Parts: sequence; C-alpha cells; structure tokens
Amino acid sequence: MEADLGSGTVYPILERLQSNGWVTSWTESEPHPGRPPRRFYQLTGTGRLAADVALKERAARQARFRLAGGTA
Repeated sequence: MEADLGSGTVYPILERLQSNGWVTSWTESEPHPGRPPRRFYQLTGTGRLAADVALKERAARQARFRLAGGTA
C-alpha cells in the first residue's frame, strides 16, 4: 500500500514510533556503492498490538459513518 507521503513526513513518524517502542530499526550491513546505507523498520510486538487496535477503531468509525448515511 502506498501512502504518497514524502520523506519529511515519513521519517519523523518512524522516529516517533521508534521512541514509543512500536518499531525497531537497523541499517543494512552491506550498503551498495554510490548510495547511503538503507534503514529498515519492523513493528515490535507492542507496535503490532497498537496497529491492530488502531485498525479496528478505524473500521468501527467507517462502519458508523456508513450507517449514518455517509460514503466511505
């Protein structure tokens, strides 16, 4: 899924998620010549639980909106 967000938006979000313990990150061990090393991110167990709760809350809001006659 693409969010169409620029790096100035994405990286501050990733930093906040990491400071909350929701993601971990690491730098690739063997960078390719001509470009900086890539940074990888992975949800932690806590982050996965938080994401599941957020997705369920979003689905509930969308369902309420549809029941109220809106279009989702």
